[in-house]
Amino acid sequence: MAVEESEPVMPELEREESLIAAARHIVKALGSNKNLTSDAKKILADLGSQLSSMTTPSEKEEGKQGQRRDGGGDHDGGGGGCGDGDDEEEEEEEGVRVIEERLSVIQEKIMKWEEDQSMIWDLGPEEASEYLNAANDARRLIEKLESLHLNKEDQEYKFMQMAYSVLQTAMARLEEEFRNLLIQNRQPFEPEYVSFRSSEEDAVDENSIVSLGDESVEESLQRDSVSRASEEHIIDLVHPAVIPDLRCIANLLFASNYVHECSNAYTIVRRDALDECLFILEMERLSIEDVLKMEWGTLNSKIKRWIWALKIFVRVYLASERWLSDQIFGEGEPVSVACFVDASKASILQLLNFGEAMSIGPHQPEKLFRILDMYEVLADLMPDIDALYSDEVGSSVKIECHEVLKRLGDCVRATFLEFKNAIATNVSSTPFVGGGIHPLTKYVMNYLRTLTDYSEILNLLLRDHEEEDAILLSPDMSPGTEEDSRSQESPGRVSSMALHFKSTASILECNLEEKSKLYKDTSLQHLFLMNNLHYMAEKVKGSELRIIYGDEWIRKRNWKFQQHAMKCERSSWSSILSLLRDEGIHVPGTNSVSKSLLKEKLRSFYLGFEDVYRIQTAWHIPDVQLREDLRISTSLVVIQAYRTFVGRHSSHISDKHIKYTADDLENYLLDFFEGSQKLLQNPHRR
Repeated sequence: MAVEESEPVMPELEREESLIAAARHIVKALGSNKNLTSDAKKILADLGSQLSSMTTPSEKEEGKQGQRRDGGGDHDGGGGGCGDGDDEEEEEEEGVRVIEERLSVIQEKIMKWEEDQSMIWDLGPEEASEYLNAANDARRLIEKLESLHLNKEDQEYKFMQMAYSVLQTAMARLEEEFRNLLIQNRQPFEPEYVSFRSSEEDAVDENSIVSLGDESVEESLQRDSVSRASEEHIIDLVHPAVIPDLRCIANLLFASNYVHECSNAYTIVRRDALDECLFILEMERLSIEDVLKMEWGTLNSKIKRWIWALKIFVRVYLASERWLSDQIFGEGEPVSVACFVDASKASILQLLNFGEAMSIGPHQPEKLFRILDMYEVLADLMPDIDALYSDEVGSSVKIECHEVLKRLGDCVRATFLEFKNAIATNVSSTPFVGGGIHPLTKYVMNYLRTLTDYSEILNLLLRDHEEEDAILLSPDMSPGTEEDSRSQESPGRVSSMALHFKSTASILECNLEEKSKLYKDTSLQHLFLMNNLHYMAEKVKGSELRIIYGDEWIRKRNWKFQQHAMKCERSSWSSILSLLRDEGIHVPGTNSVSKSLLKEKLRSFYLGFEDVYRIQTAWHIPDVQLREDLRISTSLVVIQAYRTFVGRHSSHISDKHIKYTADDLENYLLDFFEGSQKLLQNPHRR
């Protein structure tokens, strides 16, 4: 049980230390004060008088011996030398008896507890105080006997050996009591700091650059929040009521030269406590091999927990552990620092081991956000870690933390470059159905948009690589794309992140150019590029990417997708619209219109329209506004040309030869680009 919450045990040793500290304070104050008031002088004079009337135990003993010597000299009017010798022997015997009696009392108080298995501090402050005072008396007796420089033949030497044995017994018992107080009075871990709940904790993040069929890629790349709100918070790891008792025991153990034993007992108990803390935080001990073998879904959840646990462990539990050590051993004292480092080193290195494992694993693009989160939280905690392990004894922990941070940074750079390489090498064997927005485009642009949350970190980490990777172009890159990558701005004024992001977009455009060549239909090639370039421009314009890419980049993409829209329209309708020209409809050698030739032109036009309808209803333009704009543009060209042609030759064409009116055709255009193929085999008036 814990010690009762009454007056803390304050043995004679601590009272003496307090008195010495007060005296030093007075001396220091006098040294800086040249003038004293009469009241101050009176108080100090009284203090001097009181001190002069007090004696130390050794002075008392010497006084008694002096009195005996004086008394012996006056005995019977001066006495002889023989009488002096008898008195000296009696005095020595008296001194030995005093030591023996004192040792006997101490031994009785110490040894009676060897037969009692109860913990002394569990029984109350009086028993604890008595034991501490007895142990301290043994220490002081030994100091006194050691000062006499005894020979082995002296009786006092035997008593000193006995005192050593008694003190050793007392120290072993105090070490046990010290350990028991630490264990029995451990405070439970704060529930608010050991509760981890995440709606995505068990979610499996399978998005990979090599498997991009998932249409929900945009939502899956949303960044998890890595809160920086967890500030240092000191909690009681051991009940505050026993701190004075622990301090008293430690002071006596130290004064008795049992520093190693006390420190070792403390370190073992607190190391076990921090191991339990990691267990409660569900941070299991994993080897690097264990981490490298994990499935990404499981590893993803463990990284999230690691990020949360590291903040709590450093800012709450390590900070509180350092505070506890300072409370018991003295703030900033070397032994306090050493005990803290020895107790916490294994736990913090266990956490860092996971970070190191992540840094040396495969540089897969889907892991970049988690690696960035890990880098971010560790970088954010480095000032705390540096402060906790500021002394030489903790330098190895601090150095390891910085090393792991550096490795994570190297991993971020390598993974980002691997991401760019994965885009460049992503090959398709079949064209994307309907010419819509390719999953690769969605993945890359949402990937880049999510990375903007890490702008500060990425600018720092990518700075060293901006020259070697500012422009990563494939050999067949078009001149326009290359120009965009180089940018009109000087590299000195463009952030490292902007250079890398622009080169990534250029790599994506080159890949899309190659993918467009998989379509046999030229019009569909242009539609595909139009869709994807429009998506890229809109994604940049509507997000933080706009700050990175700039308005000039957006304008160029807008111009590009509009060019592809125009080329798509031309290649789709140019041959069909040529049928609505007047060339070849006149009777040879005359200016009169041939009705049969006119009917043939109309029939060919209708067949051509039906064929385009069948094909382009299956094509897909996902963006509603872009789809509507292309329909309107097509209507202005095709429907207007048809309306004009029919109107110009209405006198030569009967109604039975008009298969579709202009309004019919305009309504049919509304079915275009919906991604659902339709036929006009049985036309009807709408």
